[in-house]
Amino acid sequence: MSPSLLSQLFTDLPFGWEWLPQPSYLVGGAVRDRLLGRNSDYLDLDFVLPEKAVETARAIAKHYKAGFVLLDAQRQIARVVFKNATVDFALQEGVALEADLQRRDFTINAIAYNPHTQELIDPLHGYTDLQQRLLRMVSPANLQDDPLRLLRGYRQAAQLDFTLEPNTRSIIRQLAPLIGRVAAERVRVELGYLLNSDRGTAWLQAAWEDGLLAPWFPNMTRSHVERLLKVNSAAASLSSFSQLVRELNQPVRNTIKTSWLGIAKLTCLVSTNSATAEIELDKLAYSRAEIKAVTTALQLLPQLQAKSPGQMTLAEQYFFFRAAGVIFPAIVILAVVQGTSIDLLSSLIHRYLNPKDPVAHPTPILTGNDLMKALKLSPSPLIGEMLLQIQLAQIEGKISTVEEAIAFAAKRLDG
Repeated sequence: MSPSLLSQLFTDLPFGWEWLPQPSYLVGGAVRDRLLGRNSDYLDLDFVLPEKAVETARAIAKHYKAGFVLLDAQRQIARVVFKNATVDFALQEGVALEADLQRRDFTINAIAYNPHTQELIDPLHGYTDLQQRLLRMVSPANLQDDPLRLLRGYRQAAQLDFTLEPNTRSIIRQLAPLIGRVAAERVRVELGYLLNSDRGTAWLQAAWEDGLLAPWFPNMTRSHVERLLKVNSAAASLSSFSQLVRELNQPVRNTIKTSWLGIAKLTCLVSTNSATAEIELDKLAYSRAEIKAVTTALQLLPQLQAKSPGQMTLAEQYFFFRAAGVIFPAIVILAVVQGTSIDLLSSLIHRYLNPKDPVAHPTPILTGNDLMKALKLSPSPLIGEMLLQIQLAQIEGKISTVEEAIAFAAKRLDG
């Protein structure tokens, strides 16, 4: 690639090149992605400087009124945080840039760009691998030094739609047991991308086949994989329920990136026993919300297998919705994966999607205070039980007004 074309790839940086000492090098994912024509609204940049990495970062942050974080004083790594970019500055490891690049994980991430000379430094021929869409390791020792790189290879292959170079994949298989030494939080981040990506599903299968998931999901079998591989097609088969599909792609919470479709896939990886699944997910440091979503799905799925929605009474449907809550979309996907037809599930789906449905989204006629005041009752567990009975009578059409609810409760008390 010519220097003039290279310079056109990096015209939207949050600061001027003149702030960088000579030489300075942009390295890693930013170079790789620009060479692939991949752009992002938010930039994540990494610079390697032969000297004064922290001083340069501090000066840029001060001039542009950006955030400054000293990440590692000993290794001289600092971060500058802009509105639409995060820029890391690190002191070069080794006496030359080539030595620094030799320490990286894959050749496509070992390409550097010197903005002052508009030169591409590519000692490991990563650009050739980019053109061939191949993910090739720099060396087995580099993967062994940080075993997370083993799983990261599958995540990057999914992210970029690349193929793992055969020898690289063979080495990863040999080193796979080392993934158990990696901090759970780091493993969970890589799993998160694979769970939330359509292409990630096939690479989760590959990771399992190559032994990378065994330390974290010891109960995972071929049947788990077969269910996992059906999740995307199950979601596609629900396209007529557009609102449900939108919800499936929403995160569990604003602070949790896992989508409900990702929860369905995660449920396919763990033990089918909810108590064991909770232990597995806790080991991976998943949030309580994610763990509850998976275990609830595991507990409720057998109900849909034992009795179709058409055979469920209104009371049974009410209790099902009350237990499922916002986890319902993931449960539907898993039910389809396990062979329940969409036609059988459609009545439940329609109820869930209707905010005014009295079974899926009941509106209480009265409160506990209303009941205690009307019947001169003291606080006790009886109040909660009476409210539940009133709610069930309401969804069955036996009562519809406050007066009828109070009379219903009074009769139950007299009886």
